[in-house]
Formats: sequence, C-alpha cells, structure tokens
Amino acid sequence: MSVTQDTPLTDLPGVGEARAKKLEKLGLTAVGDLLAYYPRDYEDRRKVYAIKEAPLEGRVCIAAMAAEHPRLSRIRKGLELVQVKVADHTGALHLTFFNQGYVERAIRAGEEYIFYGTVEEQGRRRSMVNPIFERLGKQSFTGCIMPVYRLTAGISNHLLASLTRQALPCAGGLPETLPPYIRQDHRLAAAEFSVRNIHFPEDEEALALARRRLAFEELFYLAVGLSYLKTRRDKGEAGFAIPPRPKEEFLSLLPFAPTRAQSRVMDEAAGDMASGKPMNRLVQGDVGSGKTVVAAYAGWLCAKGGYQGALMAPTEVLAEQHYKSLSALLSPAGVQVGLLTGSLTAAEKKKTQAALAAGEIDFVIGTHALIAERVAFHRLALIVADEQHRFGVAQRAALAAKGGKDTAPHVLVMSATPIPRTLALIIYGDLDVSVIDQLPPGRTPIATYVVREDKRQRMYQFVRQQTAQGRQAYIICPAVEENPDAALPGEEAAALNLKAVKTYADKLQKEVFPDLRLGILHGKMKPREKEEAMSAFASGRTQVLVATTVVEVGVDVPNASLIIIENADRFGLSQLHQLRGRVGRGEHPSHCVLITGTRSLEAMERLHTLASTTDGFKISEEDLKARGPGDFFGNRQHGLPQMKLADLAGDMRLLSEAQEAARQLLEQDPQLTAPENRPVWERVCRLFADTPDIFN
Repeated sequence: MSVTQDTPLTDLPGVGEARAKKLEKLGLTAVGDLLAYYPRDYEDRRKVYAIKEAPLEGRVCIAAMAAEHPRLSRIRKGLELVQVKVADHTGALHLTFFNQGYVERAIRAGEEYIFYGTVEEQGRRRSMVNPIFERLGKQSFTGCIMPVYRLTAGISNHLLASLTRQALPCAGGLPETLPPYIRQDHRLAAAEFSVRNIHFPEDEEALALARRRLAFEELFYLAVGLSYLKTRRDKGEAGFAIPPRPKEEFLSLLPFAPTRAQSRVMDEAAGDMASGKPMNRLVQGDVGSGKTVVAAYAGWLCAKGGYQGALMAPTEVLAEQHYKSLSALLSPAGVQVGLLTGSLTAAEKKKTQAALAAGEIDFVIGTHALIAERVAFHRLALIVADEQHRFGVAQRAALAAKGGKDTAPHVLVMSATPIPRTLALIIYGDLDVSVIDQLPPGRTPIATYVVREDKRQRMYQFVRQQTAQGRQAYIICPAVEENPDAALPGEEAAALNLKAVKTYADKLQKEVFPDLRLGILHGKMKPREKEEAMSAFASGRTQVLVATTVVEVGVDVPNASLIIIENADRFGLSQLHQLRGRVGRGEHPSHCVLITGTRSLEAMERLHTLASTTDGFKISEEDLKARGPGDFFGNRQHGLPQMKLADLAGDMRLLSEAQEAARQLLEQDPQLTAPENRPVWERVCRLFADTPDIFN
C-alpha cells in the first residue's frame, strides 16, 4: 500500500478504531502527523554485549541464542508468565515476560536474538524482565539509536516507533519551505534528511544536523510571525493619546511609597499611553511585587483623561478582591470603579452594563464576563489582563475589539510568573516587557522546608498549631483522583502514589482533622463550586483548603500562613514558587512545606534550590535549565505557537541566528510576496493559526 502524508492512521496495519482514538489524544490522526511528532529523547541501542560483560546499570542489548522452548504458566487469572533461558559463549541469561503469552510462540529454541532490557544479578544468575527482542539480522529497534516519544495510556513507544517507520517514506515528499540562501548561509540540512534523522538517526552527527535544521526552522518562523505582530502594531492602528498628569497626584492616594522599580514601570506605562500608539506592555513581577499599583495608575490616568479602562481577572474571587482594593484606592480621586462577573444577578449585570455603555463607570473589574457580546463600552481605552498565562491573545483581542473601530485600546498585561528576559521576549513577542524586580518593604518572608514522608505527623501537628492561632493553611496535591495514569508504564506508574485531592481530603477530614473545617478545590469542579470553595476560604469559613494547582493563580488570603505541597518533586520549580506565593501576604510569619518521597538526588537538589531562595527570576533560570521551556509555554494559552524541538535555554545562539535571518528576509521582502518566500508566509500562517486575525 502506498502511503501519503494525508493517509489516515487507521489505514496502517495494527491501528483500529480504539487505538486511533488514543493516538488522537497525542494529536496524531494522519501519517504526516507522525513525521512532525518529534521524539523527546533517544536510547543508544547500537552496542551489543555478551551476557557476562553486560553492565548492570541502564538498559543494554545482548545477543544470545534461545537454549530451550519458552515455558508458559498461568499463575492466576490475569497473570501469565513466560520464562526462557538464552545463552552465548560467556553464560546464560534467564528471561521472564509478564502477560506476554505470544512470546511462547515468538521465540524458538536454537534461533539467535537481540534482547534489550536491564540486566539484574542475584548471586551468579543473570536475568532480564520483559525485554524487547528481535531476530538477529532482522532488526528494526535494536542495533540503532532508538527514538523515545511522549506517550499516552495504551500507546507504547514500540508502537509509535513502528508507525513512524512506516511513515518515513513520505519524508521524500516534504517541501523545502526555507529559502535556499537561508539554508546555505546557516549551513542547514535538507528537510527530508532532517525528518528521517530526527526520528531514526544514522549516528550522533546526523542527529545533531537534523535537530539544528528543525530547531532553526521553528525559531525562524516564530521570529517572522512575531515581527509581523510587532510591525502591525508599530505601523498599524492609532492608539488613544492619554495626556500625562503629575504623578504626585496619584502617589498621594497610596498609603505607601512605591518602590523604585514600581515607579519606573509606572513611567514606562504613562509614556506608552501618551504616545498615540497602542500600548502593549507586559509587567512581570514576582508574587507580591506590587503590579496592581501599576494597573491602578494606568486606570487612573485613563479615567482622568476622560476614558474607560477594564481589568480582566482569571477568577471571580480575584476580580472581587481587585474591585475592593481599587475602589478604596481610586474612589477618593473621583474614579468610578465597577464590577462585572458571572455570579451577579441579572438585574445587577444589566445595571452595570448600562452604566458602562453610558460612560458612568471609569474602570470596570471583571472576569470573562467582560468579553460577553452584550457588554458595550462608552470609550474603552485601556485593557489590563491579570495573569497573562490564563488569557490567550484571543481573549485580549475579543476585549480590544470593544474599543472602537479606528483606535486600538492600550493593553497592560500582568504576570507573576518570572520568566528569563530572553524567553519573555519570545513568549510575549507582541509585547514590550517591564520588570518589577524589587519587593515592597514589609512583605513577610516565607520560610521553606523540604520534608520527607517520615515527618508527616509533625507536619500535621504544625497545621494544628497554625489553626489554633487563628491562621489558615493550604494543602496542595498533584492529582484530582486516585491512579490518574495507572495504565502508564515505568516512571509514570509512580503516579499510583500521588496524593489525590478527593480521597486525601476525605481521609484528612475523617482521620486527621475531624475538628477542623476543611474545604476542597480542583479543576474538575463546576465554576460555581470553585468560586464557593475559594470564597469560603477567603472569608475564613474553612480553615484548611485541600486543592490542586488551581490555587496557583487566585485568591489573596492574608490570613493563610502555611502551604503544604504534597509530592513536591512532581512540580516544576516555577510552579512551586507560584504556589508558595499564596502565603506571606499578611503580617504573620509564613511557611511553605515541600513533602517528597523521591529518591532522586537531582529532584532533591531542585527542591533545596527553592528552599534557599525566594528570587523568582533565579528560580525560573534554574527551572529552564532543568525542565526546558515547557513549564513556561504551558498549554499554549498565551496564543503563540508551541515549540516542539527548540530549547530556548540551550538554543540562544541559534535563536539569535534565526531572528537575524528573519530580519534580513523581511527587510528584502516585507510582504513575503516573492515566489521563493511564499512557502515561508504559508508556514507562518499555519504556525499562528491559533492566534486570531494575526495577519489580517
């Protein structure tokens, strides 16, 4: 059967409806998708050992002959064992296969095979459990550099690799989208060679060439797309020119003096808003660095200039908190602050919407409710998005569209996820970046401890002490339900031991804290239930909130002085830092306890890094080194394309090459109308398909 890139995976042998559904979870529906689904790692299976010489660390290939016919035994229902002894000139190796009955027929006495697995030794006896095996001389997955893919339950690496191998002939039909001179100037391999060798590399050198070409390509198309965004913004729409005002007027409203960093960012925002071009600024600052003051200043300038502003928050509780603090701050200056959330009554919503349309509200605080069709503004000139990674470009664009036909509103985006500057420029390529790198005086330092399972009872005592003093505590779990991925092999099976919110909260309430008021919060709850849980905790009705990471961005509870993070080694450092920022918001000494049962020295080192510093930027640099950019890119919610191969920590030189190549190309052909550049235009449009109206 001849296979093309459009061939559905169900046409390939071994892919039925059930398997196709599982592959679809990985975004794989056609043969072409397999070619673009790059491995996350590789195993070098080229070296073949004799039985007695094979090392005991890691997985290895051994060539040996089956010395007998395999023996199949059924231990009990649902458990089959196949055992077989294989041998070479140095000795014997005992193989055991669990629930792989086909092995009894697949291995024949007297035939030679390559076995790939981990060698174990008890006394003088050597053994392997569930090795991969192939007939000597008919190898596909041994004797080579083997790709290791990201998997989902029910899809094995062996299956994905064999499907990809079937797809490889299509690599010959891949078009060359990079202009020839760019490939030449930057010494980039051909598309077909790169795709073949990223999956099944001939050797290390071929893999390095393939990876360089494909990573360059990703960064290049990203750079071209971001240049378009910036150019469209710089040359494009007019913005509202909001006249500057003496800053002292605003500062007199504040109960404290701003830090130098806050003051600098306020000046940057004021400069943008007075320029006549639309502001697009990201304000990055650690948890508690005072980003809201910058938003308040922008809203105040806007109102004093006769315009309206809108602040979009990710949760109702946070919107209400912003509303309370901004009303208290700005009302004395005659600025009317309004609130618009989903839980208001129909009459309240109607009243607020009418006031907005009439221009009676100067600064409205709300959730996604602000994007609703029936919400109209009188003169919307400023949008503030709190926690950018919760709002993609799409939501910002939907709100911006309410600003009027000819003039684009100013956009101020706040993020408490500290990101290394170079990475921020990529992720938020359509934004200018400001950094608040000072904490206001008086922030309570948070003491952080890394604790083993054996200290659990002491930790429970500590929760009791805190609640007895009138404080509150968060307990964070990595999973919602038991055994989230029980079907996954290897390391993922460790998920079986993850603390799950539902069962753990139940156990804590019944067995550990029967006398305390516990709340529960997780992503599978309905929005109304989530809001109620957060509200009950914020108001002090519950003393302990057992939650998943949904609290990472959310409620501000000055009375919460303790956060306990279960299975802390399962989280990225930046995420742990975000979670830690939920406490230390009031006057009380605050604590963060990281509980782990990990045996990994590397994981312990990472947790101790977090315990030793509260500098979010330092932590994010460490996280970037340890985990790559995935932690920052998250779920593509920022609306920009996800990188598959490019590692933004390790590929900085390649990134600057790609940006320079993009700059030169757009200088020569700004609209990419030349025939040799049309493929670049098409690729960029496809890459930014999730970003609304980006090139209109």
